[in-house]
Amino acid sequence: MGLEPVLAKELAQLGANNVQIGRRMVSFTGNKEMMYRANFQLHTAIRILKPIRHFKAKSADDVYEEIKKTDWLNYLEPEKTFAVDAVVFSEEFRHSKFVAYKVKDAIVDQFREKTGKRPNISVANPDIRLNIHIAEDHCTLSLDSSGESLHRRGYRQESVEAPLNEVLAAGMILMSGWQGDTDFIDPMCGSGTLLIEAALIARNMAPGLFRKEYAFEKWSNFDADLFDEIYNDDSQEREFKHHIYGYDIEMKAVNTARMNVKAAGLSSAITIEQQDFKDFVQPKHKSIIITNPPYGERISTPDLLGTYKMIGERLKHQFKGNDAWILSYREECFEQIGLKPSIKIPLYNGSLECEFRRYQMFDGKLKDFRHEGGIVKTDEEKREMAQKHRFKKEREFKQRLEETEQNEEADIRTFTFHHHDLEKPERKPRREDRQERNDNGKRLERKDGKGRFDRKDGKRFDRKDGKGRFDRKDGKGRFDRNNRKTDKAVRKFEKSKRRFDDDED
Repeated sequence: MGLEPVLAKELAQLGANNVQIGRRMVSFTGNKEMMYRANFQLHTAIRILKPIRHFKAKSADDVYEEIKKTDWLNYLEPEKTFAVDAVVFSEEFRHSKFVAYKVKDAIVDQFREKTGKRPNISVANPDIRLNIHIAEDHCTLSLDSSGESLHRRGYRQESVEAPLNEVLAAGMILMSGWQGDTDFIDPMCGSGTLLIEAALIARNMAPGLFRKEYAFEKWSNFDADLFDEIYNDDSQEREFKHHIYGYDIEMKAVNTARMNVKAAGLSSAITIEQQDFKDFVQPKHKSIIITNPPYGERISTPDLLGTYKMIGERLKHQFKGNDAWILSYREECFEQIGLKPSIKIPLYNGSLECEFRRYQMFDGKLKDFRHEGGIVKTDEEKREMAQKHRFKKEREFKQRLEETEQNEEADIRTFTFHHHDLEKPERKPRREDRQERNDNGKRLERKDGKGRFDRKDGKRFDRKDGKGRFDRKDGKGRFDRNNRKTDKAVRKFEKSKRRFDDDED
């Protein structure tokens, strides 16, 4: 959410027709080649869906009956497998998994009635993946041409805590307008996602180069020759004459980022070193900084506000004549930077409504800078900043339980809308020997089992080690899970824990 205009611009440049922006989606029309190119070349798409049926439904039974009206023998064979993903934004349909089950039942029942056989479900690697989208009573059934979310590029070998989603990273870079015309710096690079996405954009390389497969490759009408031609065409790639630099205070992050850069074949364009941002000095060449500092949700620092104060000091004294873009969440963090942004852009990082702010750094006072012809805000930026309701009046600083669980991957396949009260590589791989993907899904708890889990009321308890304390609604009771007492507080805790486990399953 927030990247729709960026994606629309990408589609228009790709040659798509009838491009229209919607809520967390952009629609377009095109032929089979356009569908292949959209999957392979778009930097800011999560998945490409091909609608096959539109209908209205006011109940689960209506969905079932409408799905059965489709002749599924045109899309699926009894020996094949399928999976159904659901996205729901409706007062009538409150659980996306229930909708997915009704679609599955309708398809299976039709096959039993017509052939006496039924196709099986395969969540991990189905032959056909379907998507049902419901907005109030408007339903759209689509074929998912992508399969695994497009943010999983395939170059990430390892990850650090709370890695930045690749699609979000690419969107941030495209929003800044950077196209490889200066050096690029991320002083808090983590696993190197911003660095790699910047190199792909600077060289105009397709982000799908490293993926193992797409869902459309299993379709009966798949044109392998056409896709091979698209995959192996590097005529649009360009030379990158500048350089990309990444720094991180943690050596583990530096090693991880270097590993990912090497896997992407981009070592000649990217240099990564260990360095604390407080030691950052003025770069020799014209540069841009785009970074995503910690903001106290899934990852933090011992002195969060002090970190942001240091960022502002470094930018003001050691980044003169350049632009810096920062993505963060808390207003008090931005206040510590102590600089006036020229633009603030609402942008979601998972379920968090963040701000992406641009800081134009200049030497001396603002009045003198303007007197010399300097421009802090362009006319377009002024118009954007003047728009009303660009941000929520009060942003929630704690992730809600259901949003954390369902939106952890920031993937439209599992995203449920909620009603709030607050309103080219050095050696490009051929398609036939693309490297294996690894599965670096984000986890809510840490692997050591000691991570904390945020309940709806904002209280915290340790789920796995059993030693955390549980606060009742009245704020008085607490107990040790190892005690296994049978009082009201224990039963309430167990009920909360079971609900989390069920949702996670």
